[in-house]
Amino acid sequence: MPGYEAEETIKRIKSHKGVQAVLIVNQEGVPIYSSTNDDEFAMDHAALISQLAAKAKSTIRTLDPTNDMTFNS
Repeated sequence: MPGYEAEETIKRIKSHKGVQAVLIVNQEGVPIYSSTNDDEFAMDHAALISQLAAKAKSTIRTLDPTNDMTFNS
């Protein structure tokens, strides 16, 4: 049951010391889950996460042009 597994994973992540929020972003950079009720926080951080993912992918391609990094969805 994927939904149940996702909920359990989110709970596990949130239980770690220092975790302030959990944010899941789709490939377009739109937040699809936020553990906060703050839409502005979610949108701002979704943009930052998307930028970080793009830079990470670019860096990996620079280091290894044969690596077509993908994210699980």
